[in-house]
Amino acid sequence: MAPEHEHSDQHILGLLSTNGEQAVELMFRKYYGFLCQTVLKVLPDGQVAEDLSQEVFFDVWKKRNEISISASLGAYLRRAAINKTLNYVRDRKIRWDDEDKLPLMASNLASVAQELEGEDLQKIIQRAIDSLPERCRLVFSLSRFEEMSYQQIADELEISIKTVENQMTKALKMLKTAIGPFLKGE
Repeated sequence: MAPEHEHSDQHILGLLSTNGEQAVELMFRKYYGFLCQTVLKVLPDGQVAEDLSQEVFFDVWKKRNEISISASLGAYLRRAAINKTLNYVRDRKIRWDDEDKLPLMASNLASVAQELEGEDLQKIIQRAIDSLPERCRLVFSLSRFEEMSYQQIADELEISIKTVENQMTKALKMLKTAIGPFLKGE
């Protein structure tokens, strides 16, 4: 058997109906890390990201004889991982009671950003995003990384568009506070 990077998506999809076990194994080897990173952008918990990514492959295995993937395999798996993550958030009824912590979080972000002066900007940005309160981070990640519209986010999270707008405003303000000193060269 050739290394997994030599297997095209078409080859893997062709195997899905004839040798589902091998197809899912190849898919897993090729896309597992990618799916974990996708989930982590929305919900930064390594164990949950691994679990949800594995569940995506299990779902593919269960539906291997019924699946018809018209887009790219990577895009299909990515969307499945995002949907699985959103369902996880919804099913766990993750509480959005973090608004009281916003002023404290903003000041902490600014001091953390100053301490990280020697690191490159991408790491600073990622840490600032990870430091956002749960609701802000989720809404921000869905908007910026998953390119979902405010309406789509509101529908997925079962919140109002106004709430989405407010959370994006808070997230952007906090990120600006955290990242601003580095952009100004302070």
